[in-house]
Order: sequence, then C-alpha cells, then structure tokens
Amino acid sequence: MQFFRYLNHFMVAGARAHAQWELEMSTNILKSRKRLLILGLLLLPALIGGICFAEDIGNALPSFLGGKSAYGPSHYSTMVFLASILVGLCAGLITGCIGAGGGFIIAPALMSIGVKGILAVGTDLFHIFAKAIMGSVLHRKMGNISVGLAVTFLIGAISGSTVGGYINRALYDKNPVLSDAFITTIYVFMLGFLAFYALADWAKTARKNTGAAQAGGSSRQAEEIPPVGQALQKVNIPPMLTFDEGVTPGGRRISAIFLVLCGFIVGLTAAIMGVGGGFLTFPMFVYGLGVSSMTTVGTDIFQIVFTAGYASISQYAIYGFIFYTLAMGMLLGSLIGIQIGSIVTKVVHGTTIRAFYAVTVSAGFFNRACALPGKLTKMDYMSLSPGTLKVLDTIGTVGFFVIIIIFATWVFYSFFSNLNILRTEEAH
Repeated sequence: MQFFRYLNHFMVAGARAHAQWELEMSTNILKSRKRLLILGLLLLPALIGGICFAEDIGNALPSFLGGKSAYGPSHYSTMVFLASILVGLCAGLITGCIGAGGGFIIAPALMSIGVKGILAVGTDLFHIFAKAIMGSVLHRKMGNISVGLAVTFLIGAISGSTVGGYINRALYDKNPVLSDAFITTIYVFMLGFLAFYALADWAKTARKNTGAAQAGGSSRQAEEIPPVGQALQKVNIPPMLTFDEGVTPGGRRISAIFLVLCGFIVGLTAAIMGVGGGFLTFPMFVYGLGVSSMTTVGTDIFQIVFTAGYASISQYAIYGFIFYTLAMGMLLGSLIGIQIGSIVTKVVHGTTIRAFYAVTVSAGFFNRACALPGKLTKMDYMSLSPGTLKVLDTIGTVGFFVIIIIFATWVFYSFFSNLNILRTEEAH
C-alpha cells in the first residue's frame, strides 16, 4: 500500500508540473502577436480543408488510404475536425482548472471519434511538439538547464522513443486491431489508476471539508534530496555527472547510467502513449535522482521539445501516422481552454474542482474500458455478440462526451457568471 501511495504522489507531482508547462506555453503563444500570426497561418489550411472540402477529399480517396474501411487509417470529416477543437478545449480546461491530467484524455477522446490508436498517439505528440516550439521559453530558462544532464537524458529519451514508435508501428503492421487493443489497454490501466486515486482524494477532501486546500497538495518541492535520490547518488558508476552547483556547494553527482535509463522510460512512454513525457520527467528527476526543482524545470522544458519533436516526426510523421489538421484543431482548443480553466480556479471551490477532475478521469477510464471488449473480440480473445459490443461502445462514447461537455459547460458558466469578480481581481 505504501508503494502505491508513493506512486500516486509521484504521478500527481508529474502531472501538475506538466500542467504548469502547458499553461506557460499557452501564455507565451497568446501574448505574442508574431506567434499568433504563425498559428493563424498554420490553422488556415486546416480550417479551409476541414470545413469546406473534408467530405469531398474523403470520398475521393481510395477505400483504404484515408477511407472508412475497418482497418484503414481513420476517416476525416468536418465533424472530426470540429471534435478535435472540442477535445483540445476540454483537455485545456481540465489542465488549467485542475492543474493536472488534461492531456490523458486526448488520445482516448480521439479514438472515440473514430481516429485509430496509432494516429491518435502520433497526432497528440505532434500537437505537443507544435505547442513546445511555438511557446518555447528556452532562452529564458537556459540558466536553469544542466547541459550534461539534459544531453545524457536525451540519449535515453531518443532511444526509448525509437523503441516505442517501433512497437506501435509493428503492432499496427501486424494487425491494426491489435494496435488499438494495445494502446487501449495501456490507457485502461493508466486512467484506472489515476481515477481510483482521484476519487479517493476527492472523497477524503470532501470529508474533511477542506476544499480550499487543493493547492496545498505536494507541488512544493523541498530542496532536500529524497531517500531514493540519496541512494542513487551514492552509486559510483562512471561516467559521473556533476549538477546543481548553484544549489549545493560543490554540486551533486550521479551516474550517467541512471539518466539514460530514466530518459529511455520517458521516451518509451511518450512514443507509445503520445503524452510528451513531461509528466514523468519532473518526478523522476526530483524524487528519483535528487535533482533540484529549479534545474528540473529547465531541463524538463528542454527535453519535451526534443523528445516530442523526435518521436512525432521520426516515428510517426514520416510513416503517415499524423493528422496535421486535427493537431492544429487541438492546439487551438487547448490554448483557449487552459487560459479559461486557470482563471476559473480563482472563483470556484476546491472540493468541486477535485470532484470534476475525478469524474472526468473516471470517464476516460470508463470509455476505454467499454471499448476494450470490442478490440479483444475482434482478436478472438473474447466472445461477445455484436449487439452487446455496440451497446458497450455507445455507452462508453456517449457517457464520456456527456461528462466532458458537462464539465466544460460548468467551467464556462463559472467563468462568465463571475466575470465581474475576475475583472476586479485583474484590475488589482
């Protein structure tokens, strides 16, 4: 039980750190006219193609390539493009409002609207890469980056991304249904774990009636080296890297092998799930390796740009597993959503926010859990009637989007109904 509590603490810290990165990228883009112009130029083809010509293009393509056959890449339509904006918006609202977890619903949501799993992963990775490039603040953070740690970490991250991308493509080449089943199974376990602890956390908070204590989780990072970090830093396996000279006299030292291993895990996870890897880097560095939070933040931003860029382009883009128009739709939606979500936290009760987070993550888990029997039945691992599978799929998809839309409606209602209060706070 202690292990699972530590794991939950580990994942929550990572999710919050990644949410902070998302907010920073969004703010940097929206506050720059130049970056907004670039975004507009990128979105223009997507808007024109998605709204005006999507159906004609889809009908003109062969039945497999871009068509609607069972095992072909996902079909494209105006509705799918608009749904991608909604997906990005809702993910942004969750990330901004709760401060964690919004990115976990993107791939399941895309798969629910008809996008094949490997395309959902590749598209999500490319959307993260586009956001990282456009909103990058590396020039401001360079003083917080340990170049030795970053480069060594990227050796592992690039290797892991290569392996993860190969696994996804190999499974898709063997059987597209197997690929979907594999990705769906991973999300069932991941979202199930998050949902369980989110519900437990909300129930505990509700009982104590300490809603305002939401921000008092464990996002504060002490500069003391955690026990695991202390143990790893005592291992003397060359080459040894020195870092955090500005935090500890003489700095701290750790074996490069641990950096490479952590990078490999992050890259593998990013390439398989399409989540960028940022939610793992932060807790790995702080809790696992004993790196200061200041150095970790700068290095995390650095690695997301390269890990997401390498994985999305070399492992998915060149093989045709990215919907660029959907990526742009998600980027547009998330930029708006995360800003509104972060503002709403000033006027809503903390317990309510935790409740909605628990419900939305649970909805993502329920959606993938309902989809999994269909994948397993097609693989002959289960035997369920077509009618039963259709009911499960409908319940999972409709239930998921109903909950997400209710959450989005609540956030927008909270935002507009408290607009005067928010303006007053902004003025002060």
